[in-house]
Amino acid sequence: MIIVNLDVMMARRKMSLNELSERVGITVANLSILKTGKAKAVRFSTLDAICRALDCTPGDILEFRPD
Repeated sequence: MIIVNLDVMMARRKMSLNELSERVGITVANLSILKTGKAKAVRFSTLDAICRALDCTPGDILEFRPD
């Protein structure tokens, strides 16, 4: 199971969903889908942009938990 910790990183950086959306160039709706873990996939370019905006690594956002 893949856990999305986007909300944790946003809280650590004190960044709102709207601000991240503007910085990354993705709609708030699409970021919300990713944040809630409902996304089926994420592009590397999107993940790269999110990591740059939040000054983090993909491992800070995505976590694997075996069942």
